[in-house]
Amino acid sequence: MKRTLLLAALATFLGTLLAHSQPSADDLAKFVAGLPAKDPELAALQKESWWTSYSTELDKKWAKMDQRQLAHVRAWAQGNAEISRASGTVYYMFSGPDFLYARTFFPNASTYILCGTEPVGSVPDIAKMPPGNIAGDLNNLRKALDTMLTTHYFITKDMRVDLTRGYIGGTLPLLFVFLEKSGCTINAVNFSGPSVEIDFRSPSGKSQSLYYFKTDLSNGGANGAFLSFCKRHGPGVSLLKSASYLMHESGFSTIRNFILANSTLIVQDDSGIPFRDFDSRRWNVKLYGAYDGPIDLFSKYNQPDLAAAFQRSRAGDLGFAFGYAWQVQKGLLIEATPK
Repeated sequence: MKRTLLLAALATFLGTLLAHSQPSADDLAKFVAGLPAKDPELAALQKESWWTSYSTELDKKWAKMDQRQLAHVRAWAQGNAEISRASGTVYYMFSGPDFLYARTFFPNASTYILCGTEPVGSVPDIAKMPPGNIAGDLNNLRKALDTMLTTHYFITKDMRVDLTRGYIGGTLPLLFVFLEKSGCTINAVNFSGPSVEIDFRSPSGKSQSLYYFKTDLSNGGANGAFLSFCKRHGPGVSLLKSASYLMHESGFSTIRNFILANSTLIVQDDSGIPFRDFDSRRWNVKLYGAYDGPIDLFSKYNQPDLAAAFQRSRAGDLGFAFGYAWQVQKGLLIEATPK
């Protein structure tokens, strides 16, 4: 009798597991990216009007942004020999969750290392959440993406508000959106303290890795382990965009010196490393676009030496917005390679 009851209980337990198995990381990512998921419970949720509205709106904004901005970035990067050859590690300091531009500039990299002060966050088993909570969290995610899809950078304080209200929060859902919308397939997601590793396949089938670390890059921050990790994966190419001019301050000299010492190529706007630090005896520098000085919020970081350099020697037009100004004609890019 006891054996019969035990077998019946086991059968019930196994039936429950079969009735609802945890969706794969790739299915969860597709769901939050507004793309069809294979998991049957997520597929059922995708028939709801709130999800179809979310998916349709995200698709429209993404397509518009890709046509206006990313298509031009891709074309420019493919026509630049130094950038198109990059196949190792990409350092993207002060990136927050902006995997989008790291991948658009350097699609053939093996490893992407991103960091910011925003927490990793999570994407839970969505199928177990009340539908009203899912709809609300996706709405917050859409709001967090609005500035990036309208301009080309995040406003950190707004993003923190939008992504700390629900269960789907932090940088992870944004990374999921960028990966899936770029045509990638997620193989595994591994958490380690304040960091996450995402192993994925590119549309061409290449295996690649994305790391995001929550860390303070100031001189007083506890970032020693992070920089040691970066060095083990280096040297690499560095991308710096909309970095709040932090490395223009003495309190961020450690990360500035790390990038200069461990980069085979640096691609940045004027908010990254100060132009004065690219000593002509040690660096070859190419300037693209136009420099009209920083936006009003960062007016104290005007660089007369950079303005003079643009007057003397400019490699060419850019054709897309890059930097804090969202207008195409104000885009500027600095490309530096060590001699």
